[in-house]
Amino acid sequence: MKRLFDFLLGLCAAAVLALPILVVAILVRLTSKGPALYWSDRVGKGNAIFRMPKFRSMRVGTPAVATHLLQDPKVYLTPIGSFLRKSSLDELPQLWSIFVGDMSFVGPRPALFNQDDLIALRTQFGVHELVPGLTGWAQINGRDELPIPEKVKLDVEYLQRQSLWFDIKILWLTFVRVLRRDGVSH
Repeated sequence: MKRLFDFLLGLCAAAVLALPILVVAILVRLTSKGPALYWSDRVGKGNAIFRMPKFRSMRVGTPAVATHLLQDPKVYLTPIGSFLRKSSLDELPQLWSIFVGDMSFVGPRPALFNQDDLIALRTQFGVHELVPGLTGWAQINGRDELPIPEKVKLDVEYLQRQSLWFDIKILWLTFVRVLRRDGVSH
């Protein structure tokens, strides 16, 4: 049921967002050197690695680590990178990952391949068996501001409470928080 929901919602989102996706892709290419998309190695269901696309908000050559681990993330941002991140427009290409089944609309955000502490905690509590999501319970409860143990605690709560109605609630709250730009630190 969840896969069907993701596919149908993905089709609707792709139809509505086709023009904004094209505009953002062009703006990324016009404002910085390099491709419009950045393909990030992420950890999916069962700790399998998959390639997740995002609109490139960082300059080519930025180290492949979580943004909070960079000494000064702002020096790596492209001219429109901050706007893309704060508006979450950099996440739009992840519709592709939802279509191919690597991601869902709702689930724990996929960890970077080298976030060993996050991966280990999620594995310890069984969260690694969930399909990662474009948004999740942790995202609407703090996003970038959460320490890893708190993020995993919220991921475990999602694991225990998951349902179609809970997913719809999370999607609605995500929409509200994106509009307010809540919880984005870069």
